Amino acid sequence: MFELIQKGGPVMYPIVLCSVLALAIVIERFYHLYKGKIDTKDFMNNIEITVKRNRIAEAIKICDKTPGPVSRIVKAGILKHDRARQEIRESIEDAGHQEVPRLEKHLSLLATIAHISPLLGLLGTVTGMVRAFQIIQEKSTSFNPVSPGDLAGGIWEALLTTVAGLIVAIPVVVAYNYLVSRVDEFVLEMEHSATEVMNILSERV
Repeated sequence: MFELIQKGGPVMYPIVLCSVLALAIVIERFYHLYKGKIDTKDFMNNIEITVKRNRIAEAIKICDKTPGPVSRIVKAGILKHDRARQEIRESIEDAGHQEVPRLEKHLSLLATIAHISPLLGLLGTVTGMVRAFQIIQEKSTSFNPVSPGDLAGGIWEALLTTVAGLIVAIPVVVAYNYLVSRVDEFVLEMEHSATEVMNILSERV
């Protein structure tokens, strides 16, 4: 592997760096989203039963014990249980504004890696071809015939960087789109839960 990186030229190093960084982000995001996934329907049923029995402290404890963004925005609403509906809404919206950036953390960097990896591969292709043409020029000025072996290094570099850039970019694009879809699911659950908890608290009043 190290030999291939060396043969690919200097552009291979940022491509490898992009691959390592992308892998770290994907693993971290998968773990974070997996840890925050809950059975929203069951959670909201427990909250509704508890709040309607006027056990506010117990409802807050349920939120504290439940991981994920949904429980945190529900808790923000319950903490304002004795306030007007507008204040409850504002508290939930503020909590939501804090949770969405957490869900989207590092996704912009992942998208950047997906975009620049093939461009780095293209850059390596161009530099490899430049190197090959430099050899042709040097040989022509010295009146020595150009052999395929003389050009192999530059062409090898060009092909390796193109392949490496695509190998990094393709799975990163797939992972990015999947993670964005998961974030969208979380946001939708948060919106539904926010509306539900406001209705529960309004009925209680």
